[in-house]
Amino acid sequence: MKQNSKQKAAPGTMKRVLQALRPYRGLILLSVLFSTAAVALTLYLPVLVGRAIDHIAGPGRVAFDEIGSLLLEIALIAGLTALVQWLVSVINNRVTYQVVRDIRVRAFRHLQRLPLSWLDGQSVGSVVSRIITDVDQFADGLLLGFTQLFTGVVTILGTLVFMISIKPLIAGIVIVLTPLSFVVARFIASHTHQYFLDQSKTRAEQTAYVDELLGNQKVVKAFGREERSVTDFDEINDRLEGTSLKAIFFSSLTNPCTRFVNSVVYAAVVLTGALLCVSTAGTAAAFTVGSLSALLAYANQYTKPFNEISGVVTEFQNALACAGRIFELMDQPAETPDPPEAVNLGQARGEVALEELCFSYDKSKPLIENLSFTAKPGQRVAIVGPTGCGKTTLINLLMRFYDSDGGAIRVDGKELRELTRESLRANYGMVLQETWLRSGTIRENLTLGKPDATDAEIEAACRAAHAHSFIRLLPQGYDTVIGEDGGMLSQGQKQLLCIARIMLCLPPMLILDEATSSIDTRTEIRIQKAFAAMMRGRTSFIVAHRLSTIREADVILVMKDGKVIEIGNHERLLAAGGFYAKLYNSQFEQ
Repeated sequence: MKQNSKQKAAPGTMKRVLQALRPYRGLILLSVLFSTAAVALTLYLPVLVGRAIDHIAGPGRVAFDEIGSLLLEIALIAGLTALVQWLVSVINNRVTYQVVRDIRVRAFRHLQRLPLSWLDGQSVGSVVSRIITDVDQFADGLLLGFTQLFTGVVTILGTLVFMISIKPLIAGIVIVLTPLSFVVARFIASHTHQYFLDQSKTRAEQTAYVDELLGNQKVVKAFGREERSVTDFDEINDRLEGTSLKAIFFSSLTNPCTRFVNSVVYAAVVLTGALLCVSTAGTAAAFTVGSLSALLAYANQYTKPFNEISGVVTEFQNALACAGRIFELMDQPAETPDPPEAVNLGQARGEVALEELCFSYDKSKPLIENLSFTAKPGQRVAIVGPTGCGKTTLINLLMRFYDSDGGAIRVDGKELRELTRESLRANYGMVLQETWLRSGTIRENLTLGKPDATDAEIEAACRAAHAHSFIRLLPQGYDTVIGEDGGMLSQGQKQLLCIARIMLCLPPMLILDEATSSIDTRTEIRIQKAFAAMMRGRTSFIVAHRLSTIREADVILVMKDGKVIEIGNHERLLAAGGFYAKLYNSQFEQ
């Protein structure tokens, strides 16, 4: 049943592929016309060769003048055919890679609009495999289809026309035997789609596994998991081998099976033509050797496209399987768009109110329930609690990476759903525990949020974040190129750059989620002073496990099991001797 469902999905995929081709229908029509011209010229050559053969009647009876003119005509037509075929190749390549470009751009743009709830459930390697590998596989199949499908179909029709014009009887025999090739090709194609789909999925799984292992090699080596990793990779690789072999086995049957049918067709033409040559010799309706030679050439050209088309069908099954995975990604529901009446927040004052807020990732397991709190403009709000209590989830809700299940969050009195996401997020500056730096120069990474920043502003922000000292020692200073995710910089240096990036923008509200977790204690003290200056007059939400870093917060929210169980400043909470006091004192116990 699973196989059938997948096969039924192919027509829908094909329809979408045709929709992707629609903008280039002019070029496709031109390709078809040139392909038709190339085939017509190619099919005219056997006629000329047959005429030349008929001018050779025997020893001493050769019409060299007529043969010479025919040879010149053959040379001109062959040269023109080569030119037209080159133009067809250029057009087909242009259409294929423009379609692939369009699909890849659409897929990547859609990826930017997908909600974090979907992205969090996907492996990076699998998504990368869809956009890169699957699109490449689709391009190969599409190019093969353009290159051989059009010319193959036109060749079949053209050779039939020429064969009918020469000898309708032989053409009739060819037409009667032709359906055998279609039956064989259809049977094999119906069994290959699912295997190619499995192959594509397993290839994506392998890509995801390699990406995961490469990104975490230190952990793998630290726990001595090298051999186990190789074993797991071998298991995936063996499954990929199995699915690939099944797909290739069925697809490989196509060519020999159609060749057998084609050989039967060719033999029938040879036998029938030879008998006609013998039986009609010396009569007015004589079937000449030249005509037989032309028919044999046409029979060979007629059967050849069936081999090519069967190969195209097999490759196209793989292309459709890959296209289906790409369209599956593009069909994922995008993030709920901002309503037409959504307003621009502008420069926020910084009042953030949570009203009876409820949220859970798994609706059967409540996480945040009936959470209410108001942060006043310029207030420093610390959020503490044990792992899994909902601290980072609350940050995700404040940024509207996720929408709440109930209740409301208001910024300056406006509910988040009434605001455009872009204007809301532009008012927040985030420094997370997990750093993100792109491949490029230090300067390019610092100016992500403020592209027009001056050199003086960049240096001032880096001095405030205590990053200037190590940047100055790099080979090209601020113009030093760093690799993906910071290259060879230490984790602490990468985090300092992320902090400097926010200091350069200084939005009205800040979110610091374990922002100093990778910095040594001495540097952390200096950073805390820089943060104090940066947070002055700005509403700030600080998530921290090291409670010593949030003693100066105006308000501390103590969370447990998705609820705020205590609220107050550091001194008041310690004096109360509650859950916060236990957390705080546990970090200093010997």
